[in-house]
Amino acid sequence: MRTALRTVLWVLVLTILLLGIPMLSGSIADMFDYQAIDPDGSYAWISTHHIVQAVIFIILIFLLMKFKSLDFGFGWGNVEVGRKYVLRFTLIFGAGSLVSHVLLLLTGSLQQFEYPLTAANITGQLAFQLFLSGPSEELIFRAFAITMLALVIRGRIFGGKISIPNMIAAIIFGLAHVSFSFDPLAAGYNPMQVILSVILGIFYGDCYEKTKSMYYPMMMHSISNVIMVSLTVIATALFLR
Repeated sequence: MRTALRTVLWVLVLTILLLGIPMLSGSIADMFDYQAIDPDGSYAWISTHHIVQAVIFIILIFLLMKFKSLDFGFGWGNVEVGRKYVLRFTLIFGAGSLVSHVLLLLTGSLQQFEYPLTAANITGQLAFQLFLSGPSEELIFRAFAITMLALVIRGRIFGGKISIPNMIAAIIFGLAHVSFSFDPLAAGYNPMQVILSVILGIFYGDCYEKTKSMYYPMMMHSISNVIMVSLTVIATALFLR
């Protein structure tokens, strides 16, 4: 009973950290005016947000490493496994994304690019997706989350294919894509986005565990985001304008 309670409390504390620090980072990002460089709000705020949350977690990680010998995957780990994992993921995800975009176009369900298709907006958004989305979020939800969860939680599920720390981290990653409001109390979310985030999070986490490196999940995450944004921009420019 005591072990179960300790596990629940540990997951709760980590969940608060993993969801709370990004929310705090959003408040910090709100302190700046981006009108001069990003009048449409397509990339500057979200870039600042991801930089701030990454810096906070890097500081937290290095403080933890001073008190306990923990491996957060800062090395390149198993390069061969990482290279193959990234390549297979890119090919499969790219093909699947292309098919899904075609189906969405045919059914009239494709959501258009949120901002005017200017060179600055597209370049800024793609730069964010390539250089900040994967590194920031994988540092948090794989390197930090899985490492800290694994201190207390062991075991695997689904026939040994997925570790429990990876599964929990992926679920929290999905919750991170839910917009919470406390005044008034409300939550807004896209069910498909949350489900896709959990599924992708499992793959990112599996790669992290097999390679012992955060860099390959970072690549996968950034590549998947760039593919999705690029296809949406192309579809919007060619078919929805």
